[in-house]
Amino acid sequence: MDDLLATLKAAAETTRLRLLALCAEGELTVTELTQILGQSQPRVSRHLKLLCDAGLLDRFREGTFAFYRLAEAGPSAELARVLVAAIPADDPTRILDLERLDSIKRSRVEAAASYFRENAGRWHEIRSLHVPEREVEAALLRLLPDEGIGELLDIGTGTGRMLEVLGPRARRAVGVDQSREMLSVARSNLETAGLRHCHVRQADMYQLPFSSASFDAVVIHQVLHFAEAPAEVLAEAARVLKPGGLLLAADFAPHGLESLRAEHAHRRLGFADEEVAQWCRQAGLDCGAVVHLPGAPLTVSIWPATRNAAAATIAPIPFLSISGALS
Repeated sequence: MDDLLATLKAAAETTRLRLLALCAEGELTVTELTQILGQSQPRVSRHLKLLCDAGLLDRFREGTFAFYRLAEAGPSAELARVLVAAIPADDPTRILDLERLDSIKRSRVEAAASYFRENAGRWHEIRSLHVPEREVEAALLRLLPDEGIGELLDIGTGTGRMLEVLGPRARRAVGVDQSREMLSVARSNLETAGLRHCHVRQADMYQLPFSSASFDAVVIHQVLHFAEAPAEVLAEAARVLKPGGLLLAADFAPHGLESLRAEHAHRRLGFADEEVAQWCRQAGLDCGAVVHLPGAPLTVSIWPATRNAAAATIAPIPFLSISGALS
């Protein structure tokens, strides 16, 4: 009982309750939270420490950035959700906080979209600075069934490179992206490659325009580090996978290259294996053996997973779509 009272006491303050509500909407930095609350960084940091110590918030560091989110596990995690749910939706302070949060999210999305527009024509050049693409492509091909696949979906297709590489192994393939500039490059590349059974379309990766259980395989290649909510991208990918279908997610292992965040709009500096595995399990996916491809200085990880039979009844985590959201 003492632990419960201590946890309730940690939340029983206006600013800390506001912080809980904001962190329930996604991962936020101290700087973003101070902008929303209009309070000093030392004060906000003190409140965040109390909430973390009480087990109501999780904190994780990436390079010089620290992110906060509502606790996902532990004895106080469920209580955190109950407290947030108890805040009236029409509370004026909550409404104003969410409006400011939406403004911050729109700014993030626009920064990423601007980056894509400016760099669509030299996407391969930029990627080659960070990862040995041919090695990654070969590893992805090895993970596909020898007999090939039926329907393939490439989420965040960019220039369509994954369709060029994996498309010949599929009966039909479609790539989705939010950037018209990227899709223009992808269409040109697919036409040049003669892949008439592959096509691309504009779509939001959080709300895919496809029926549930409609693809045999889904690939998410170097996309999650741009995502506002990577767990929800995986959940939506799982939704459109057929039972037994294969998911291949390729991205960076944790690293400390802040330049990728500052110069290339990366939201996350890589992902730990257990973090991705947890998201997959929550989405109804069975995880396979992770493939690590060491580089200098970045390592690429490939997380394979298959949709289990029970996942057919699992609904994706709801996501509050932002207009023009990154895909």
